[in-house]
Amino acid sequence: MKTLLIVYHSMTDGARQMAEAASRGAAREAGVEVKLVRAREAAAADVLQANGFIFVTPENLASMSGIMKDFFDRTYYAALDRITGRAYATLICAGSDGENAVRQIDRICTGWRLRKAAEAVIVCTHAQTPEKILAEKVIAPDQLQRCEDTGAALAAGLALGVF
Repeated sequence: MKTLLIVYHSMTDGARQMAEAASRGAAREAGVEVKLVRAREAAAADVLQANGFIFVTPENLASMSGIMKDFFDRTYYAALDRITGRAYATLICAGSDGENAVRQIDRICTGWRLRKAAEAVIVCTHAQTPEKILAEKVIAPDQLQRCEDTGAALAAGLALGVF
């Protein structure tokens, strides 16, 4: 049995919806256990036990969220040189472009020597005012489908031994 770890943080519910969609997609694949864990609760043991990863975060102030960064800070050295070659994907809930959060996660994953299994999915909410930035998000069904497809593809790759 392979394990896909989905680590997420969400302040306004958008990233949570994206993570849950990825989890639904991955759960359809036989032979893959899906662990959906909040970044605040995820530990190095979760990372070490996983065969693949999906990292899901909002982009805050042109960066991954602080809580997602905290997850990487707490787990990075414990997993360094112990998870080389495992697959990952990234999902970003952004108000504008999301690219910097993707770059930050890619850089961390390069240090871990992970294998990028899919291009990042960036869902842009176009939230540009304080009220819209802080408002609860509702992610469109077509965008959630992209997240679900990413979860399904990564799980299928794990099940088939591609990753």
